[in-house]
Amino acid sequence: MKTLHGQHIYLRALEPEDLEFVYQLENDESVWEISQTQTPYSRFLIRQYLDNAQQDIYEAKQLRLAICKQDTFDAIGLIDLFDFDPKNKRAGIGILIQHPENRQSGFGRQALELLIQYAFEHLELHQLFANISTDNEASRALFTTFGFECVGIKKDWNFSHGNYSDEALYQLINAK
Repeated sequence: MKTLHGQHIYLRALEPEDLEFVYQLENDESVWEISQTQTPYSRFLIRQYLDNAQQDIYEAKQLRLAICKQDTFDAIGLIDLFDFDPKNKRAGIGILIQHPENRQSGFGRQALELLIQYAFEHLELHQLFANISTDNEASRALFTTFGFECVGIKKDWNFSHGNYSDEALYQLINAK
């Protein structure tokens, strides 16, 4: 089995052809709270980002991969390693499936499983962490399925729609 291939999905590097997908996702205000976005992105900026997406994770300190169904090249979501810290062997992890009809279908679960395996086996990371809103039950359930533990709550951490909300810090430590 290939490293970033699962039963129903695979993860691949971003391509120039992903411009419209990334543009739509980054400018979807319904997910701005999750991605900590406050302003729209232009196609020009996204094109520049995609032009530089070939940078090595050690150089860019992040890795963003497209989540694709096995039978198509088109992306249904994105999964990221961010705040990559090779010295301390850790990184943050985030995931977003674009359309609601593709959520709760196992695609995110499989993508997360593949990226955890990649991070621990190929990047030899010691730990992964995720920042999840305490009211995002679906994400909290997904991450705990893989052994992520809530190690703290950041009170009134995010401000959105006139209210503050708490954010939980989840951590997964590689037992190897």
